[in-house]
Amino acid sequence: MQRIVAFVLAALLVVVLEPLYAQQPSYAGKTISIIVGYAPGGGYDRIARMVARYLPKYLPGNPTVIVQNMAGANSIVAANHVYTTAKPDGLTVAIFNRNLPLGQLVKVEGVRYDMTKFAWIGSMSSETTILAIRSDLPYRTYTDLQKAEPAVVIGATGPGANTYDFPLLLRAFLKLNLRIISGYPSSADIMLATERKEVDGRAGSYSSIKAWLDRGVVRPIIRARASVPEIARLPADEDLAPDARAKAVMSLRSTPEIIGRPFVTAPGTPPELVNLLREGFVKVSQDREFLTEATRAGFDIEFVSGDAALKVIREVLNSPADVVRIFSSFFKFE
Repeated sequence: MQRIVAFVLAALLVVVLEPLYAQQPSYAGKTISIIVGYAPGGGYDRIARMVARYLPKYLPGNPTVIVQNMAGANSIVAANHVYTTAKPDGLTVAIFNRNLPLGQLVKVEGVRYDMTKFAWIGSMSSETTILAIRSDLPYRTYTDLQKAEPAVVIGATGPGANTYDFPLLLRAFLKLNLRIISGYPSSADIMLATERKEVDGRAGSYSSIKAWLDRGVVRPIIRARASVPEIARLPADEDLAPDARAKAVMSLRSTPEIIGRPFVTAPGTPPELVNLLREGFVKVSQDREFLTEATRAGFDIEFVSGDAALKVIREVLNSPADVVRIFSSFFKFE
């Protein structure tokens, strides 16, 4: 009798639970594409490829995860694609220029996205921007760069990226004698140009430049607001600002660095799929092997949640009109 009762209870349990299991989304047999808004080799591309290697084991069904590069207009092309074309099925993830909210703020031509409507997964790390100059040059401080003659040549991807905008503001407000040459496909290409002495240095994420700093190819001169212990001694651009206007503009440029490596998926993606992706990314950010690999690559992993990232986006988009007006005179996208 007891066996019969146990059998009946087990059968009832299956009947009750089977629909619940059936409702759980699964990625079995599916492929997730991570769209990178830049050419291969730069910091966004490298972190995307690391995530792609670890993410499958933290999603139900262990999907295949591939990386696709979609360079153009400093990631606007990639953002527009995911916003307007990608299906809201949880199979397309994007990582793009963290400055894209600024493009929306100043109404850059070609922007067809609304940053607040993406389904935000989160960011693998915050970032800080530095200006680094070739070590064989005599410049060691920002005051040296004010007196430099001829102008120090800085390589950049183009307006709208920190490789361009950071030195642009340093030139405008701190009077550093810099000449900016843009058009490089990625930050890695700028570093190759620096090693070949085609340019004198570059601005960009500390994590992207760290390997060249460690090798002694370049030396850091100045940083933006965010910092890590290794570069805390560097002067910050905002602290050197000559007036409140300059400080406010520099502060606005730096705000998106809190979401240094942002990941999103298409607007309208069902909450259950967004939550699965968020949970998967959080687990990747805690994976010991991933953390070891990330450290070797120069990334300081500190996951920023999707909700926290969206809060930063809204802060940028609600900036005071007078600051935006001044900022707009400097900020473009190409």
